[in-house]
Amino acid sequence: MQLRVVGVGRVRESFLNDGIQEYRVRISPYFHVELADVREGRHPRDPSPATRAGVLKEEGERLLSAARGSGVLVLLDIRGESWSSEDLAARLSSWVLEGHSTVSFLIGGPFGVSEEVKNEATHVLSLSRMTYPHQMVRLILLEQLYRAARIHRGDPYHK
Repeated sequence: MQLRVVGVGRVRESFLNDGIQEYRVRISPYFHVELADVREGRHPRDPSPATRAGVLKEEGERLLSAARGSGVLVLLDIRGESWSSEDLAARLSSWVLEGHSTVSFLIGGPFGVSEEVKNEATHVLSLSRMTYPHQMVRLILLEQLYRAARIHRGDPYHK
């Protein structure tokens, strides 16, 4: 099964990119991981509600396009469900047994995501009730996917 992580914008900080690549390598014995960045919408510093909605619509179209062909779409959103690492592992196991070839995890930009993306999502997952920079979420998600992959395979992991 392939895990696809699709995020709005590029990760610019080298320390985050180093961590992302480290966890991508760690996950590789368990799952193939594809990372995709979609272009962040252009907007003024203090956008009007209409401008914000337009940016979200454009970014949402790009997110969904990059996730096309996925059997499962998991949107990361602060208002989503909280899953434990064991819950995520159980879902990965279930998706493998159901024959899904690709699971995409969608990460919005600074404004979040459009209603269209929320409506298309199979699941909405919250990593925490805290707010994280959207670029950092990629690293946190990959660490959790690595942990869940180890649990899924029955390998030891740190609790």
